[in-house]
Amino acid sequence: MASIYDYEVKKANGEKESLAKYKGNPLIIVNTASKCGFTPQFEDLEKLYENYQGQGLEILGFPSGQFNDQEFHNQDEIMEFCRANYGVTFPMYAKIDVKGETADPLFKYLVSEQKGMLTEGIKWNFTKFLIDREGNVVKRYAPQTPPAKMEEDVKKLL
Repeated sequence: MASIYDYEVKKANGEKESLAKYKGNPLIIVNTASKCGFTPQFEDLEKLYENYQGQGLEILGFPSGQFNDQEFHNQDEIMEFCRANYGVTFPMYAKIDVKGETADPLFKYLVSEQKGMLTEGIKWNFTKFLIDREGNVVKRYAPQTPPAKMEEDVKKLL
């Protein structure tokens, strides 16, 4: 059986990184977009990160343009937008596909572990997955769920 730690992802600079580096840390994995109605969620995600990173929480952002092309095409533009507009300091990875046949293997795994309410796949930007310290995908949050509503669940994992 696969584990979250079996996956490699591409960093914003193009280098590969194993998620095994996050063993023992609770994680929030989120697909993001810079030009979406949910984009202001970056602010609340950053607050969670600032409040709980010292206790082990890591947030991993994965930009995707699969929903109405709401993401910049250039990786540098994505990174600059997140930093300049929302002060994002949590890791942002390379732009990927999160649904369909071309979906990144990590997101195929995430949706297989936590199905959505109406669909198994990713419905929209800012679908969020909560992973415990052992690497289990314990909860999935809809795009419209504000990150602040995840705080109690995050605290339980710290």
